[in-house]
Amino acid sequence: MDDELRSAILSYTSNPAYRAVKPKFIAERLGLEGDAAVNCKKLVKKLIREGELEYGPNHLVIPIDPEHPARTNLMPAVTGESGHPVADSGQATSDSRRDRGNYVVGTLRRISSGDAFVRPEGTPASAERDLDIFVPGRQSGDAASGDVVRLAVSSRPGAYGKPTGKVVDIVERATNVFVGTYLEEAGSALVEVDGKVFGQPIYVGDPGAKGAKEGDKVVIEMVRFPSQVRDGEGVISRILGDRSAPGVDTLSIKYEFNLPGDFPEEVLEDARQQAAKFDESIPEGRRDLTGEVIVTIDPLTARDFDDAISLKKLDNGHWELGVHIADVSHFVVPKSALDREAYDRATSVYLPDEVIPMLPEIISNNLASLQPDRVRYAVTALLEMSPEGMPINCEVFKSAIKSRRRFTYEEVDQYLLAKGLVSADPSRATSSPTAADVVSTLSPEVDRLLADMFELAMKLRKRRFDRGALELSMPEVQIDLDKDGRVSGAHVEKNTESHQVIEEFMLAANIAVATKLAESGLLFLRRIHGSPDPRKSRALTEFIRSLGIPVENLQDRFELQQVLDRVKGDPRQHAVNFSTLRSMQKAIYSPEEEGHYALAADCYCHFTSPIRRYPDLTIHRLIDALNHHQAGTGPKPVNEMSQLLLEGDHCSEREQRASGAERELKKMKLLNYLSDKVGTEMDGVITGVEKFGVFIMGRDMPAEGFIHITALGDDFYQFDRASHSIAGKREGNTFRLGDAVRVAVANVDVDARELDFRYLGRAKGPGAGKHAQEKSTGGRKGRPLPPEKKRRPSQGKNRQARERSAGAGGNTDSQSPASGNKPPRGKKPGKKRR
Repeated sequence: MDDELRSAILSYTSNPAYRAVKPKFIAERLGLEGDAAVNCKKLVKKLIREGELEYGPNHLVIPIDPEHPARTNLMPAVTGESGHPVADSGQATSDSRRDRGNYVVGTLRRISSGDAFVRPEGTPASAERDLDIFVPGRQSGDAASGDVVRLAVSSRPGAYGKPTGKVVDIVERATNVFVGTYLEEAGSALVEVDGKVFGQPIYVGDPGAKGAKEGDKVVIEMVRFPSQVRDGEGVISRILGDRSAPGVDTLSIKYEFNLPGDFPEEVLEDARQQAAKFDESIPEGRRDLTGEVIVTIDPLTARDFDDAISLKKLDNGHWELGVHIADVSHFVVPKSALDREAYDRATSVYLPDEVIPMLPEIISNNLASLQPDRVRYAVTALLEMSPEGMPINCEVFKSAIKSRRRFTYEEVDQYLLAKGLVSADPSRATSSPTAADVVSTLSPEVDRLLADMFELAMKLRKRRFDRGALELSMPEVQIDLDKDGRVSGAHVEKNTESHQVIEEFMLAANIAVATKLAESGLLFLRRIHGSPDPRKSRALTEFIRSLGIPVENLQDRFELQQVLDRVKGDPRQHAVNFSTLRSMQKAIYSPEEEGHYALAADCYCHFTSPIRRYPDLTIHRLIDALNHHQAGTGPKPVNEMSQLLLEGDHCSEREQRASGAERELKKMKLLNYLSDKVGTEMDGVITGVEKFGVFIMGRDMPAEGFIHITALGDDFYQFDRASHSIAGKREGNTFRLGDAVRVAVANVDVDARELDFRYLGRAKGPGAGKHAQEKSTGGRKGRPLPPEKKRRPSQGKNRQARERSAGAGGNTDSQSPASGNKPPRGKKPGKKRR
């Protein structure tokens, strides 16, 4: 056992991507806990004594290889007055000697004041921002937001009561490519980088550089990053076009987030070769299911169909559910050009007006897509279940299928309504075709299939909630775009029964496949969602009590589930759901043996969407290797923990990049829409409360804006973190997370991506309780906004407050903790928790 662990530790630490961490963190990354984690830490120390590993500064574990990246610049260079490294002559200052050895590596985030915060590496995702280290602007050098830096940490606390540090080294630049708006001033060409990444515009040469015109969006590459003692300098590498031209906003986000562009020619050629080989014949070793009654259910606008369903009752009364998933692994060969590109992308990116696919369309929309009346290759999970939906057995194998019918979600909803299986909902928009039209076109076997699918799915849904699964009731508002990609309106997406049917079957397949792999003793890439941090659960309990809801301990998932059910339709619904979401961790990919908290699943992976997610593809390949081993035609598959950890980190990072790009582009489009609508009133919900103000999301138009505390009325407000509220001392006016308020658009700054609201008073409807009841008629301290403030985008306090929130707390995660890489509903709905 020690030999295996020894090998795992050395393999993990020798990987080029490894960065120096403490022994405890190595145990965590290897998925060890309890006695195994203790043994791991002891073995690390033994390896250090034996000379296989070394201790670096602050007891960080480093490889002995002098060329390993983890050792690079581990000790900071002594710098002269200019900030450039100089030879260490032994003349370091007393402060340097005092701090030497107390170093921290972490990710830096700047705020507009020039100061910054650093989150140390290895900090749990659930940790509060109180663990962040404050870096004064004069001590931050030329580090930019997102850079990985090495800090010398002082023992003296600084601003905001946090530990303070000084940047001594840039370990890794987040990027040297930025997007901004071109302008000319005093005979110089400048670029104001979007999002106020830097405090001042970046110098890019003489006016008219590269033919740029004022107001153009441009891409620049940094030559010199700005610092407290010198200005930044860059060169224009690409002109995207006038900032107001259609499509320029999307291009800007693509470059800002370094999203992939067109597929390289070698990847397309690989895809064409795969297409040339495919002839719809059914080779030996692939089970022929083309005679089965199989259907797909997808959005109206979907072009790739990656899952199909069959269902029948066996002679013993059990259900046999077939979840048939596009066999992408047949076309994407390991280590091929297609595979390398798919791994690098790791996920499809679903922007509001464009999809950036993980695979070329010849694969995703044709060869692998489970199109109706076409022979298509699949990986089938055949799940046997009791009449009540209890899992009995799972068999997974390669198959060939032929879908009988391509349904849309709207068609299935109409079918269920026509059959009396669901009640009519007046809030749902009428859709075409009508219920009668849908039923009249069905063959008897497909008719029976849809009815059975609904029956089993509802049983599975009940079983899932009976074991403690959580579901947040948060209306999902999607923006509508015109032909030029501009916002034309918004609509609320409904989680209808047709979506629930597919969701339950996908969840059942994911759980069954993960359980099969775990029982076979294999390491694999799981989808894990950790339990909430106990401190956050206790804070949530106190907050729910402050709403007048009696609770004992919301670390008990069943009590939390009861609270979520109890407040549906209640004025406190928004407050309870927002606060619950903020208490949750994010779901990630990892081989660590941890379950999925929100789904109440002990073992979970992503199996059902290999067209758009690389982790699913790895699961398909592993299942195939396992089947060959069990058939005696191949060795038992072996995965390295260290390699899976790297793959999980990569896929999680790409998923976060995709969701960040989608979020920022959506924000830009909404700000452009509101830029000429200053004064427009709307209802909103408070989504964040900090000591400097409140964040508010529009209820019918999903734009999030900010109101500084000085603009909430002529009062002195006190912030209470536990109750997520601020209360006026004189008037008793209270603003709390989840409260419904009435606001007006006050200022819009598209380039800074900022929206300021003006508080008008309480709103009607859910969330409009006794809070936020006083009315303010203007901006700061209730006075009308001066004309210059109405014309000019907001500066100063509101921006610094937003950035301080991002760097020091109050970061609201709008993504459901249970979700994977969820495309917008209009693109690929109903797969939120697959």
